[in-house]
Order: sequence, then structure tokens, then C-alpha cells
Amino acid sequence: MMLIHVVVAFRPGHPEVSPRNPLFRELKANGMAMAGTEGAAIHPAAAAREGEPIVVKHRISPFVGTELETLLRANGIDTLVLAGIHTSGVVLSTVRHAGDLDYRLVVVRDCCADPDLEVHAMLLDIVIAKQAAVVTMAELSDALPGRSS
Repeated sequence: MMLIHVVVAFRPGHPEVSPRNPLFRELKANGMAMAGTEGAAIHPAAAAREGEPIVVKHRISPFVGTELETLLRANGIDTLVLAGIHTSGVVLSTVRHAGDLDYRLVVVRDCCADPDLEVHAMLLDIVIAKQAAVVTMAELSDALPGRSS
């Protein structure tokens, strides 16, 4: 299984941020998520190992303006296992975009989070469940194609 890490990071001065983008405009105003800083770093417990690509994104969707789709297609990947924060942002955006690209999707419920617990539950149970298998980490192996526990 190929592991791809995705991070949000901007160059100094945040030239990638449009003044029309309210979410990232706030990051720019506060000097947050600059490449090479702690705010844009992967937590050490989840740090990329040798050979694991890191995709740097400048929008909510990891597909927009990145090499993610090229990496997936070049490696013959047809199933994505998703985990991350925010369920209402990157997870939802990734499910929608990847679903439109015909990827098989598995979202790991207990490896996702959102500041709004009610929205988090509704998205996983209703919206995301329409396009992806929503499973716990304990159920993940059984949810993968060609795998069983």
C-alpha cells in the first residue's frame, strides 16, 4: 500500500492565496502554514518515511494544483483510504473530487476529526457514506479490495 502525505503550505508572503479565498486569506493575515515552519509540518508521529511522497497543496482539495492525481495514476492506484482533519473541509472535498475521478473510497471514521462534532457525524453517516465506505480502523482491512481479516 502506498502512503501519500498531504500538507497545506505556502511560500513566504503567501503568494498562492487569493484575496477572494476567505479561509486561506486568514492564514495569510496571520502568517500561518508557511513552508518550512512548524505550522506546516507533519506531526512527528505521522512523519513521512523514506520513499513516501509529500504532496503540498494550496487549496482545500488535495487534487487542485498538485501532483496527487499523477502519483495515483502512475502507481496504478484505484482505491483511496482517507484520514484527516477537517471532515467538513479536506475529507469532504477529497471524497467529492476523488469520487468524480472514479476512485474507490474508504474513509476511516476514527482517523478523521472536525471542530463541529455534529457536522462531523452527519457528514460521515449521511453525505460521505453515499460515496465511500466509512469504517473504523479496526474494520479497515475488511474494507479493502481483495483483503479479508
